Amino acid sequence: MTIKTATLNGVLTLEIARPEKKNAITVDMYAALAAGLRAAAAEPAVRAVLITGQPGIFTSGNDLEDFMQRPRQGLDSPVFQFMQALVACDKPVVAAVTGPAIGIGTTMLLHCDLVYVADDARLAMPFVSLGLVPEFASSLVVPRLMGRVRAAEKLLLGDPFTAEQAVEFGLANAVLPAAEVAPHARRVAERFNALPPAAVRESKKLLRRADEAEVMKAIAVEAEVFGRQLNSPEAKEAFSAFFQKRRPDFSSFS
Repeated sequence: MTIKTATLNGVLTLEIARPEKKNAITVDMYAALAAGLRAAAAEPAVRAVLITGQPGIFTSGNDLEDFMQRPRQGLDSPVFQFMQALVACDKPVVAAVTGPAIGIGTTMLLHCDLVYVADDARLAMPFVSLGLVPEFASSLVVPRLMGRVRAAEKLLLGDPFTAEQAVEFGLANAVLPAAEVAPHARRVAERFNALPPAAVRESKKLLRRADEAEVMKAIAVEAEVFGRQLNSPEAKEAFSAFFQKRRPDFSSFS
């Protein structure tokens, strides 16, 4: 299994563990992530969830080969089940990010409660360069965090950004040396063992209540457009170029 799940000291850890593929996420991995989040929500002994990758790599995003063989099909597909489970999780979710966090590796952080990033972290949302569109409500949340013009750089141009910028934009809490990120994030997650669980759950609901309906609507709207673009000539050219290790040519598209 390429998602490792373990519960220790009240913290359920979901570890993306596929370093030989730069932690690229497959359909089965999304299903495991969704199941882990649902299990955390249902288990009273779990007080918080910790999402992490491998040292030096959070995730490179979707496994494109798996993605093309088993494309997302509607809101009941595993990737959207993961999105819905993360948004709906009533336990605090802490993320520990080292190295690259690409595509959904960045957009999932928008829905975590506390995010700690390494000084070597590099974040990017290069959906447009693949002939696709933003996902995981990033078209809604990113402009709210960064402002419209910065969001255009990150979502239209796909410009990467640093750990320090992630903190500046309000996407992350703090930058730490890479070796300290996971231990620090675990210590933070374990702090919820000393806090009253019902008060934590209700406070999280209050923090998110104004945005939750909009976020779920944005996920659904993006999914519809994403599905159309996935079958477009632009996406086919972008994916062919990726697999052929060449630059895509969009000069004939209008």
